[in-house]
Amino acid sequence: MATSRLGEYLQGRRAQVAPSDVGLPEDGRRRVPGLRREEVAMLARISVDYYLRLEQGRERRPSSQVLDALSDALLLDDDGRLHLYRIGGMTPSPRHQGSIEHADPQLLALAEQWDRTPALILGRAYDVLAANTLGRAVFDHLQPGTNLLLAIFLDPALRSFYADWETAAANVVAGFRFLEGARPDDPRIREVLRTATENSREFADLWRRRDARGKSHAAKVLLHPEVGELTLRLQAFDVRSAPGQQLIVYHAQEGTRTADALRLLGSLTATRSGQRDDLRGRTS
Repeated sequence: MATSRLGEYLQGRRAQVAPSDVGLPEDGRRRVPGLRREEVAMLARISVDYYLRLEQGRERRPSSQVLDALSDALLLDDDGRLHLYRIGGMTPSPRHQGSIEHADPQLLALAEQWDRTPALILGRAYDVLAANTLGRAVFDHLQPGTNLLLAIFLDPALRSFYADWETAAANVVAGFRFLEGARPDDPRIREVLRTATENSREFADLWRRRDARGKSHAAKVLLHPEVGELTLRLQAFDVRSAPGQQLIVYHAQEGTRTADALRLLGSLTATRSGQRDDLRGRTS
C-alpha cells in the first residue's frame, strides 16, 4: 500500500504501462494491469527492495539518477518527469537535447499572423531559430540561422542598430549566463561560449562579471535603416513544447511613431514580397 505522494504516483503510473510498451513479453497471468514492481525495478536498474520502499513510502528522497531512471522506465514525458521530481523533493536538470534545434511550425504559424508585432524564436543557446515576417524585417541582421549573442559582439552593424549597445550587450550576456546555468554541459552552449570568449574581449569582460538574469519586460530602442528609431517593449515566453526555447515578442504602444513605423515597414515588406513573387512568376 502506497503511503506517500511519490509512492502513489509510481504505483499509478506503472499500472498505465503495458509490458509490450517497454519490450517485455505478455505472459497472460497478470492479476493487475501494467508492470509488476520487479519489472519497473529491472528497467530502472535498482533493487526490487528499494523500489518497494519507494512505493510504500518508506523511502521518500531518491537521488536524481533514480528519478531519471524511473522516468525512463515508466515512459514519462517532460511534464510527468517534472512532477515526479517535485513530489520526490528535487528539481530536475534539463534532459539532454541534440545539437540541432527547430522551431515548432505551429508556433511560427501563429506568430506569422501578427502583422504589427515582430517576433523571434530563440533556441537554448540564443540561436535565432525562426522569425515572423515583421521580425525578419525589423531584425535584418538577426535572420534565422544566426546567433544573437555572437551577432551582438561580432557583427559591427548591430553596434549602430541598438541605440544603447552597451546595455544590450550586458543584457544578452546576463541572459546567456542564466541559460548556461541551467544547461552547463550542453554542447551548443559550450560552443557559443567558446567562440564568443575567443573572439571578443568585451564579451569576456562582461562574462567575468557573472551577472545572470532571464529576459523580461524591457524597452528596446532600435535604429532601423529604413524607418528610423523604434521604441519597442519586449516580452519573453518559454516554449513548453521545446524546453529551453523562447518566444520573444516586441510591441509598440498604439498611436506612437513606432507603431506607425512598424505599419510602414510591414507594408514595404509585403510590397517587396509581392514583387519577388511576380518576378518569379514571369521567369518560371
